[in-house]
Amino acid sequence: MNSPAPSATLPAHTTVPPRQLAAWRAFLEAHARTVEILTRELRDAEDLPLTWYDVLVQLNEAPDRRLRMQELADAVLLSKSGVTRLIDRMERDGLVNRSRCSDDRRGTYAELTPEGLARLRGSAPTHLQGVRDHFAAHFDDEEAAILERLLTRLAEANRDRE
Repeated sequence: MNSPAPSATLPAHTTVPPRQLAAWRAFLEAHARTVEILTRELRDAEDLPLTWYDVLVQLNEAPDRRLRMQELADAVLLSKSGVTRLIDRMERDGLVNRSRCSDDRRGTYAELTPEGLARLRGSAPTHLQGVRDHFAAHFDDEEAAILERLLTRLAEANRDRE
């Protein structure tokens, strides 16, 4: 038996117009399926979790290839929870080091090691091929520009609400 439409059970002020709700559901499904595929491909081909890859990318793009732990937590796109435990595991594998902040003894940096950089460089072709195959190949340049504009607007609108 089908459940009633959300608008039939919720007060009017909590409903979402059908087109926007359909877009939301499509966004969630596309994100989940694409990330699942990219995660599996990177794990199978490179024995590297996608969350680790994300940390390596963030550190590689940072000045001096290091970020304060809080900055790293803010920069990681896939999950902000558990960054400390994640860095613990990556440090055990030699991909990152921790160091104290010279200007704030309570602060700690996560730094990319030469081994971490090599691992990033070695796994990047697999990940980028997946991004091409499972995301970029489905949009022409104009569509990609529109999608970028829309998603950037969404990210900026919600950035201040975290």
